[in-house]
Amino acid sequence: MDENRTISPQVKSEEVVLDRALRPQYLDDLIGQERVKENLRILIEAAKGRGEALEHTLFYGPPGLGKTTLAHIIANEMGASIRVTAGPAIERAGDLAAILSNLHQNEILFIDEVHRLGKVVEEILYPAMEDFALDLVIGQGPGARTVRLSLPHFTVVGATTRLALLSAPLRTRFGAIYRLDFYNQEALSQIVTRAAYALNVPMNEAGCEEIARRGRGTPRVALRLLRRVRDYAQVRADGTITGAVADEALALLEIDNQGLDNLDRRVLHAIIEKFAGGPVGLDTIAASIGEAPDTIMDVVEPYLLQLGFIDRTPRGRIATKLAYEHLDIPYEQLEQGTLF
Repeated sequence: MDENRTISPQVKSEEVVLDRALRPQYLDDLIGQERVKENLRILIEAAKGRGEALEHTLFYGPPGLGKTTLAHIIANEMGASIRVTAGPAIERAGDLAAILSNLHQNEILFIDEVHRLGKVVEEILYPAMEDFALDLVIGQGPGARTVRLSLPHFTVVGATTRLALLSAPLRTRFGAIYRLDFYNQEALSQIVTRAAYALNVPMNEAGCEEIARRGRGTPRVALRLLRRVRDYAQVRADGTITGAVADEALALLEIDNQGLDNLDRRVLHAIIEKFAGGPVGLDTIAASIGEAPDTIMDVVEPYLLQLGFIDRTPRGRIATKLAYEHLDIPYEQLEQGTLF
């Protein structure tokens, strides 16, 4: 399962407190995502200059890139409080109505996994976002009537890993939409260095680069690797993270020099050795290795695409020459079933 992977970009329950401690508080503290930061600076300064609530804002992209962090940064920059919820947690229209009716002026409502809101719940959210009004139905049957309550001006900040699953009416109500991209190695190195200082972990430049290289372009993954390497350095070395110590620790975790773990390699091996390099459909790949299609699509595939190890075509996924070279497999079509 994805949540058990060391390099999973999903936050784990035991990491919540530490993640909050390491989380940047303001835009100036945030490393990377320069384009998004610059656009947000303009958006925030304009709203503050007019004395208005910030426009509704949507962040999308692979998990672990800082969507939740940016929501908290927006609240801090606006000097506003933030209320946090998630799409799956809002099961009934009444749940959302209760949240909306308790919001204050300029408050931030952060909805994670916003694409998972139900249709009935979305219909309550539309007038709230557009007209700052809450429509309630009083009574039942022929005697039922609709009452409209005014809401203070607030800001919805949504986050999603699946923009395509967001309904068009909801998507159009976000005034600002930003995609978060994978971080480059330089940015990840800065993030790892800052975290090591905060955790009081001795680390040299080579150790930092080794962790950043395998961090999959994702801060959450890089920080988790830092903690695992810290443990290894404490038990098997003198406590200092060097290049050699980091390499040994990550090799023990079966994370290679490109940040691929066993699941990533199983996906590539399946495409290459079961299906002659592709093209092959996502569901077929998932069934062949016993994993959920959503896990492959949301977590494995984005990074493999980023590395150029696979291509998506109308007929399915294809392994590229880079994938063959990384796995040390001759670049030619193989007979099916040579591995499994």
